[in-house]
Amino acid sequence: MSTPSPSLFPVANPGEISSDATASRPLVAVTGATGFVGRHVVDALSDAGWRVRLLLRREPGGSAWRRSRPEVVAGGLSDDAALGRLVEGADAVVHLAGLIKAARRDDFFDVNCNAAGRLARTVESVAPSAHFVLVSSLAAREPGLSDYGASKRAGEAAVLDVLGNRTTVLRPPAIYGPHDRETLLFFQIARWRRIPLIGPPEARAAMMHVGDVAALIAATAAEQPQGRVLAMADARPDGYGWREIMETATRAVGNPSPAFFQAPPGLLRAVALVGDVARLAGSASMLNSQKLRELRHVDWAVARDDVAAPRGWSPRYGLDQGFADAVAWYRRAGWLPAA
Repeated sequence: MSTPSPSLFPVANPGEISSDATASRPLVAVTGATGFVGRHVVDALSDAGWRVRLLLRREPGGSAWRRSRPEVVAGGLSDDAALGRLVEGADAVVHLAGLIKAARRDDFFDVNCNAAGRLARTVESVAPSAHFVLVSSLAAREPGLSDYGASKRAGEAAVLDVLGNRTTVLRPPAIYGPHDRETLLFFQIARWRRIPLIGPPEARAAMMHVGDVAALIAATAAEQPQGRVLAMADARPDGYGWREIMETATRAVGNPSPAFFQAPPGLLRAVALVGDVARLAGSASMLNSQKLRELRHVDWAVARDDVAAPRGWSPRYGLDQGFADAVAWYRRAGWLPAA
């Protein structure tokens, strides 16, 4: 692993931060900042007045951090010394880092459970008064569906076991928006003349635009720890059906008259089998039998009493506005063709 050079980072050096007026701001330590959600969370925290410190294993490309100008600690989740430097003096810790796809069950647990517990123990010894915000997944509610969900549930238990009431666990639902390559597939499908519906008609899934997710995480970090597990959702925690989701996607991409049909379960299993074979060969595949079980699960809705609602936060995006924003970004980035 190469050691990041301050001259190569579009970020501030720690010494520069300490001599600046921003030194009086509360400090938040963040893992997983280079991921899809992480880059949005870093900006949201900076906009909310936090001084941000990141754990990075490699140099970020482009101008990703010029807006927030964070401090940087070089290292990874397995580096105890780097974790100590990351959280030293922190008022809050936002743990976003995790695996969403892996070739082996052990890989999921190494990152989503073991690394989360290691960071919690570091916070306990180095920054015991910090608010630990663990960003988990709604998949943790159904750990029997996938290794991913099981590892996320185990990670929640590992952190709560160490830090207890110093923790707030947030379970986001399906997240979409700018920079996301996983949900891009659904917008590509939305351009077809015949559009398959992957889940059964009765299925419901909560969803959130990444901008709302990031703002909620930043608002939660500023509050007192909840010592509990909370779900996340937009203004419709009861969720959306598959047809409504895909109809909204077709409007966003400008597909005027698609035909919808229920995808045959046998065909879906055959497609997922390709991913299963890839996993057996040691390749991490996003679409496999476990992911299909998650996608076809009938209840990813969220009870209103379980929804996180920090002070000053409310969702900005409904599904129509959120999908339109995502598609506009995909087109500017060249990920989707122009209308």
